[in-house]
Amino acid sequence: MNSFREKLMRFMNGRYGSDQLNMALLVVYFLLFLVSMLTRTPAIAIAMWAVLICSMFRSFSRNIYARQKENRTFLKFWNPVKSKISLSVRRLREIQVYRFRRCAQCKTVLRLPRRTGRHMVRCPRCKHRFSVRVFF
Repeated sequence: MNSFREKLMRFMNGRYGSDQLNMALLVVYFLLFLVSMLTRTPAIAIAMWAVLICSMFRSFSRNIYARQKENRTFLKFWNPVKSKISLSVRRLREIQVYRFRRCAQCKTVLRLPRRTGRHMVRCPRCKHRFSVRVFF
C-alpha cells in the first residue's frame, strides 16, 4: 500500500490539485448529472462530460500560475454571490428574533428586535428617525 501511495505522491508532485473553482465544477457536474438522469438529453450529457474533463485537466495541470489566475477570476465573481446567499440564510435563521428593515434615507439594512406594533427607530448610520411597523 505504501508503494502505491508513494507513486501517487510522485505523480501529483508539481501538479495543481484542487481549489474552489474545481469544487464548483464538481458541484455543477453533479447537478448536470441529476438533470441528465431526469431528462436523458444528449446535450446535457455532453456538457456534463465537458465539465468533468475541465475539472480533471485543472487538477492535473502543471501550469500552476494559469490555474491560480483562473481561480482568482472565479472568486471575484463567486465571493459577492456567496456573501448574498449567506446573508439571506442568516436572515432566515434569525427571523424568529429579529426583523430587518431599510432606512428610507441611506438604504442601510437595520436589524430590529421583533416587537409587534409601531415603533420609532433611529438609523445608526445617518441618524434619521422613522416609524417602523412590525406585524408579527
